[in-house]
Amino acid sequence: MAIKKKSKPKSSSNGNRPRTTATHLAADALVRRPKGNSTDLRTYSIPDLRLEHPDLTVRQSTEKDGRVRYEVTGNLDAPVPPIRDSKYLSKRQCIEIYRFMLLNRKMEVALENLYKQGKVVGGVYFGLGQEACSCASAYALDKDDWFAPMIRNQGSLLVRGFAARDTMMQYMAKADSPTRGRDGTSHFGDIEKRNMVSPISMLGDLIPVLSGVALGARLQGRNIAVMTYIGDGGQSTGVTYEGINFAAVQNLGLVLFVESNEWAYSTPSEMQYRCKDLAERAIGYGIPGIIVDGTDACQVYDAAHEAVERAHRGEGPTLIEAKMMRMKGHAIHDAAAYVPKPMFDFWKKRDPIARFENYLVKEKKWLSTKENAELISEVERIIEEEREIAVNSPMPTPESAEGGVFCEDGCHEIKPKYGMPKVKKGSGGYKATEAAGHLR
Repeated sequence: MAIKKKSKPKSSSNGNRPRTTATHLAADALVRRPKGNSTDLRTYSIPDLRLEHPDLTVRQSTEKDGRVRYEVTGNLDAPVPPIRDSKYLSKRQCIEIYRFMLLNRKMEVALENLYKQGKVVGGVYFGLGQEACSCASAYALDKDDWFAPMIRNQGSLLVRGFAARDTMMQYMAKADSPTRGRDGTSHFGDIEKRNMVSPISMLGDLIPVLSGVALGARLQGRNIAVMTYIGDGGQSTGVTYEGINFAAVQNLGLVLFVESNEWAYSTPSEMQYRCKDLAERAIGYGIPGIIVDGTDACQVYDAAHEAVERAHRGEGPTLIEAKMMRMKGHAIHDAAAYVPKPMFDFWKKRDPIARFENYLVKEKKWLSTKENAELISEVERIIEEEREIAVNSPMPTPESAEGGVFCEDGCHEIKPKYGMPKVKKGSGGYKATEAAGHLR
């Protein structure tokens, strides 16, 4: 599927008054001194778009036999909140995002079956419960913007034009896979057409890499948005801080999604960091931070859209914390027995696809029951066709393994994507005139 063209946002419903967005509020709130005699105290705010603030606490206990287990307490019977209406998405766009989310879910189900059939070479990593975050965030990017998914953001690949068979063949190490069978997971990209940087296994390393992409584009005369993701576990790495700080200091268009999914492998969030919300860490960098419900596609899109527009205006990075829960273990080999069952039950009620389906069919009535069933059937048909193509793709030949190891003469040419920096001749020789400017 081709990358979509960006449509113009809806106009503000209040007519004459300009809309004050949550991201603008975040930027305004970075440094605010209270009235009165005190001039030393600074206060900050992090906008929170969620319609629900789950009151759950995970505690660790030790059994008599020495085994450790976790218990969850709080209001586990809280009602599921409604979807927040988007300020920007049209009916057609909402249905498109919903379709991508369905493709994401059905593709991962197919991958799980392929693994159980012994057709997958290594492991399989799922983003179950994170489809709204992966798909709606990538949908907010323009064609010239760049992105770098993590291993669970397989929905963003679909949005940016990859086919489901690309991911399936990659996991099966087939000859027709993006890496021609040289990798068994998601380590592939496309810097020519889809502006995708390959995932990096060392968590956090994508952040400085994407910041470098934004800097390179600016040196070529463009302000672009660069989007990547990090989990609540991965954001604890040092390179995460180095990358965000570099983007902040250089005023680069980094859009960073912190996927706060409750567990870093088997470590609950309560045992990993002390701050209440990871979005608070944006304060230390002097950049806007915002919190969204990661199971609400409209909230995710709106926050991403505003962050992307900030990047295009040359206003620097944005940190978006998307709160949700990964509904599977770290990988297919991990049964996630450490997660208390009531916690899974709580978040299962907040399934992003079920919520968005209810929103489109019952609340907005943008899809009839029949149309929804036809859409689901079409997605299932596409996934089955993609699965057949992937399964029938041959394995790579042994002699092909020696190719592509080194960059050989003429294998590819690296050249500026947006144009050479403009220069002028001065008394001190040549200098770039637009390298540090806010360019478009």
